[in-house]
Amino acid sequence: MIINVFLPCKRKSQRVPNKNKRKFANITFGLVKIKINQLLKVKQINKIFLSTDDKKIIKFVLSLNNSKIIIHERKNKNLSKDKTQTQTLINHAKDLIREGHILWTHVTSPIINEKIYDKIIFEYKKCLRKKYDSLMTVTKIGGFVWNDKSPINYNHRHVKWPRTQTIRKLNKVNSAVFLNSVENYEKYSNRIGSKPFMYDIGKFYGLDIDGIDDFILGEYIFKNRKKIIPKV
Repeated sequence: MIINVFLPCKRKSQRVPNKNKRKFANITFGLVKIKINQLLKVKQINKIFLSTDDKKIIKFVLSLNNSKIIIHERKNKNLSKDKTQTQTLINHAKDLIREGHILWTHVTSPIINEKIYDKIIFEYKKCLRKKYDSLMTVTKIGGFVWNDKSPINYNHRHVKWPRTQTIRKLNKVNSAVFLNSVENYEKYSNRIGSKPFMYDIGKFYGLDIDGIDDFILGEYIFKNRKKIIPKV
């Protein structure tokens, strides 16, 4: 099975300036360096397609001199705007990778590592033999979850405050991994198919660095990951 990575990585970031390449956990080129190093260790991955408009990131990745990495320097500014729609990137990934299966991941998921990627790919291959046609990672959330008017995961009229252990858990998409075939990208214009398998990777591995609070928390977890994260 051919599995190629789509790794989007734009230069500008609104909430955390230079988020993708600023020092993270005392590592120069931080998040992008961590992610590239993790992906290069995954033997089941054929190629890593890095899509970026950041010349400094390009220069850094070129210095690695690894033929497994294919750099796409974005000339189309619409791919890197703050208001760029995810669908625009989906279409871009579909144009960039033309065979096999696409593992879409982000540098902003630094806690998920090569061992977890291997497990996810193994699970993906297994789920394709069943009723599923794609995979996305999730984090299970429980407790009392409401919209603006009422709870969405339990019946408030039946029991106002049920025991949290009995409340149905929901799947929060953490954007760490989307795995789908190129064929499904063409068919559905989506990074998942019609029957995605929800692969729970937990809170630690599912951490997505969006704001500065996530950045600070991510640094702490990454530095202390051997102490605080259970072995997989």
